Amino acid sequence: MNMFTLAQKSLLNRKSTVLLTLLTIAVSVMLLLGVERIRTQAKASFANTISGTDLIVGARTGSTNLLLYSVFRIGHATHNVSWQSYENIKKHRTVKWSIPLSLGDSHKGFPVLGTTTDYFEHYKFGKKQHLTFAQGHAFEKPFDIVLGAAIAKKLGYKLNDKIVVSHGAGNTSFHHHDEHPFTVAGILKPTGTPLDKTLHLPIIAIDKMHGSSTNTQNLDHDHDHDHDHDHHNHDIDLIGEPKQITAFLLGLNSRIGVLSLQRSINTDANLTKNEALLAIIPGLTLRQLWEMLSMVEQVLLVISGFVVVSGLLGMLTSLLTSLNQRRRELAILRSLGARPWQIGMLLVSESVLLTATGCIIGIGLLYAVQLATAAQLQELSGLQLSLTWLTQHEILLIAGVLLSGLLVGLIPAWRAYKYSLSDGMSIRV
Repeated sequence: MNMFTLAQKSLLNRKSTVLLTLLTIAVSVMLLLGVERIRTQAKASFANTISGTDLIVGARTGSTNLLLYSVFRIGHATHNVSWQSYENIKKHRTVKWSIPLSLGDSHKGFPVLGTTTDYFEHYKFGKKQHLTFAQGHAFEKPFDIVLGAAIAKKLGYKLNDKIVVSHGAGNTSFHHHDEHPFTVAGILKPTGTPLDKTLHLPIIAIDKMHGSSTNTQNLDHDHDHDHDHDHHNHDIDLIGEPKQITAFLLGLNSRIGVLSLQRSINTDANLTKNEALLAIIPGLTLRQLWEMLSMVEQVLLVISGFVVVSGLLGMLTSLLTSLNQRRRELAILRSLGARPWQIGMLLVSESVLLTATGCIIGIGLLYAVQLATAAQLQELSGLQLSLTWLTQHEILLIAGVLLSGLLVGLIPAWRAYKYSLSDGMSIRV
């Protein structure tokens, strides 16, 4: 009978204590891997929110703040950008496409984004994936609206439903634009990004609601009689003449000109119409954001590490406590010819078996919890956790836990070895 088989039979004789020890280690491993998976996939989710955009331009503020409110819908803009400056920069020889963004309204706590149809053509997420529609199409009339997947699912909206937008970005608004209801024209497929919780409508509708456009005299007429027009008529004005927007995205003809145009926007008063604007590179700013949050990541890892340590200490306590109760078992093994080092190896084998089994159960618990809570987690935080195989880093973490379990097992093994050398196997505790 080999050592691991003997260790297994020995553990089965102490089922109650062993089950509690296994549960402690399993929960510890589940928390360690869970924190690591949330950390890495949250980072990937942030990075996948925007792709293929060379510059984001907004009013002069912090680069992180501009990225957060324009892409992640977190926070608010300190100032707006004049439409004249947007048009001027849009005509720059290096610019291939541009997407204006107008924020500030909401619907039942969800952000409303005013933009153009270029948004659905040029905006990319993930690995340069284009936006696609689960139902319907992009807005084609001034009071069409396109919903993110999470909004349509949570609020139960369908195509052609009527929606009233509220002024302000909070959950509570005292000013509802009841005079301008919108019709759901399309519902986007899930992206796992803040787009899933965003309502998209034409910029001209934003100006009409706020009474700032100068080219909307026939807007109500067009809206009231839109059924008389061709459903795919793209000649309808969806922009108007807005005075200002919140920010805009730029795609360039060549990546070579990114730094040059960024410097021009940040410093050239003629290009920006004497406005204090800021242009940022999304990928670079996102990297800076994660560097700022690196301390939080480290704290999470340390906390999960302490949880694992507590589980291993529980196992050590269990093994040390059982030594005094196992004097008869160890004496019998010695009488059958077991050497002191073999007694020590038995304790080490028990420790490794407990740790390995606890890791396997912990991995199973991780996947079970992930399956059970994935939908709720995405709904509450927008974080979409992929059910993937263990990564190389996660495997290294498990290997570290196994090694720690082996080292912890050396302590009771050494005590058992020493006691087995004494006459009569008298164990002093």
